[in-house]
Amino acid sequence: MKLVLFDCDGTLIDSAAVIHASMEKTFAEAGHAVPSLDRTKSVIGLTLDIALARMLERDIDDQILGMVDRYKHHSLTMRAAQDCHEPFYEGGWELLHELRRIDDVLLGVVTGKSRRGLDNLIAKHELETAIIASRTADECPSKPHPAMVLECCAETGMDPAQTIVIGDAVYDMQMAVNAGTTAVGVSWGYSDPKALADAGADHVVNDPFELLPIIDALVYDGAR
Repeated sequence: MKLVLFDCDGTLIDSAAVIHASMEKTFAEAGHAVPSLDRTKSVIGLTLDIALARMLERDIDDQILGMVDRYKHHSLTMRAAQDCHEPFYEGGWELLHELRRIDDVLLGVVTGKSRRGLDNLIAKHELETAIIASRTADECPSKPHPAMVLECCAETGMDPAQTIVIGDAVYDMQMAVNAGTTAVGVSWGYSDPKALADAGADHVVNDPFELLPIIDALVYDGAR
């Protein structure tokens, strides 16, 4: 039995456009120059307070916390719009449904999203029965702290050595290493594949279905 924990933004869902648009509005309102798309992508996966502080190169303070609230407002407003486009990466939906059919695999999500944001996404794509465990930025310290992973392990009764973390960010790989799990990086998200390998990825894949033989080997060979 294995627990497979996916990051969300940049791994399953391509949400960079919505995240960046929310950042642009938030920065402009606060009187700051709007960030580049690459700058926004570099902090996706972190909790909002840490992400904003890092983008502004300062400590978390009252203005940062105010910007967190405004970002959430803009993000929720955009995601409520009918034209909000946050697609699955090609093959991501099919991969999840292939994995959910394997008896020895449990699926979960560990994300820098809010609980409300993740729950809305899971409901939108009718994944309530597929996702067994999840942790968000509302419940745990920011990645690369291992709490999200370790709490999902405890909830499902799985040991970290029986767990695979899949993500597109350096923070995901560092979190996996810190938790003592297998770390698998994906190249189609928001980080450079070499950076993922340097951060401790045991594997880096270029296509969602390259994950199947890796997961299969870990499930049935009992290897890390």
